[in-house]
Amino acid sequence: MKEFIVSQELDGIRLDKAIAIKYEELTRTLIQKLIDEEKIKVNNKIQKASYKVKQEDYVQIEEMEVKDIELVAEDIPLDIIYEDNDIVVVNKQKGLVVHPANGNPNGTLVNAIMAHCKDSLSGIGGEIRPGIVHRLDKDTSGLIIIAKNDKAHLNLSNQIKNREVKKTYIALVRGCIKENEATINMPIARSTKDRKKMAVSKDGKNAITNFKVLERFENKYTLLEVKIETGRTHQIRVHLSHIGYPIIGDTTYSNGKNEFGINGQMLHAYKLTFCHPINGNIMNLEAPLPKYYEEILEKLRKRQYQIIT
Repeated sequence: MKEFIVSQELDGIRLDKAIAIKYEELTRTLIQKLIDEEKIKVNNKIQKASYKVKQEDYVQIEEMEVKDIELVAEDIPLDIIYEDNDIVVVNKQKGLVVHPANGNPNGTLVNAIMAHCKDSLSGIGGEIRPGIVHRLDKDTSGLIIIAKNDKAHLNLSNQIKNREVKKTYIALVRGCIKENEATINMPIARSTKDRKKMAVSKDGKNAITNFKVLERFENKYTLLEVKIETGRTHQIRVHLSHIGYPIIGDTTYSNGKNEFGINGQMLHAYKLTFCHPINGNIMNLEAPLPKYYEEILEKLRKRQYQIIT
């Protein structure tokens, strides 16, 4: 059971939005489901999502039971870039979810890694995230490290925490960026308008993104090399969209525009630099751009493309 007294700051806000602001871990979809199933009360009465809460209202939320997710090893093809007894580095394909959740109980990278590594995975990530040290969005492709044992996992986690793991991405954005290089230093927080999205906010956490222009295409598109100093949720996507250069295919942060008819954003984690968690060797790993990505770039270079509107 969650419960709270409505503060002055929330006075006059819709019930569903007030709950979303109060509890960031609850999605708007889940909140609506809880309201529909009459599991949310205001002053011991059932209210609609549109109810405007008042200061000192007493809100009670009866939480739904979380269903256990049974992990099953699945034979999903993996592009292994590097592997030894302690780690495996995968070039994750676009569309592959990293770890299971209630909405994605199987068909994830974890299911695939379990089949590949058998019983050799760290347990620190928890029952549904064995071996997972960091993550990529479902529709972001590229390099991701999996820890095979707890010692490797702890070491890599500390490297990430101390910003010692260097991540470099390639992004194709809409619009022609005039600067050859720039840094975006804007804090990011969960959006107050849509809890599934992130947004630049003065109340957010520190977020720093550096980019360098690789190519420009007819003043319409720009290919970027992007390096992040922090690892906020959707950081690159939010930052680039906020300054007016959304990533191609990113329907979440580009007003739904998808002029090349592709699924998912053209964002690829192409390089990782880190210290091997056990032997201390410097690891410099790269993953080539996906075939569809290369084909679009080649068409742009030859001006042989047809925009889908």
